[in-house]
Amino acid sequence: MAFSGEGRGLNKNILVKTIQTMNQHLPNRRLNLTELLAMEKPGIRGKDNTFFIMDKSELKLISESVPRFLWSRLRLPMLIEMSPDFGSGGARIQGEAEVEMVSKILGKEKPLNKQIVIYLPDVRELRRKLPTTTQYAFITNLRDRNISD
Repeated sequence: MAFSGEGRGLNKNILVKTIQTMNQHLPNRRLNLTELLAMEKPGIRGKDNTFFIMDKSELKLISESVPRFLWSRLRLPMLIEMSPDFGSGGARIQGEAEVEMVSKILGKEKPLNKQIVIYLPDVRELRRKLPTTTQYAFITNLRDRNISD
């Protein structure tokens, strides 16, 4: 493995391409809960053109977990951001409505900020309860790594 600046740039490019490939299933645009509840067959199209149908019983559970005024702010599918930056088995959920929903469904105290970090047992429980309305997103912060341009 090369240790020159060019080699590190190549490693960064490979990492970026790998993460982009791992995230091909993510939607180009997420819909809010209000829009999805109004649809006969609620769902979204991924970047890879796959159509993901969202289960109406999950949408009902979500709607019961957050106040109605947050429905238009809660974007689905909710992204479970996986990154080594959150610690071993850690995942982040972002957004005021999303954090409210996750806190309620997992029975956790709602944090003061608009994000929550959860760990593998909670990630599994969340995915078990909401398999069609949550998706994994793989992220990394290249600046904090020993990988440069």
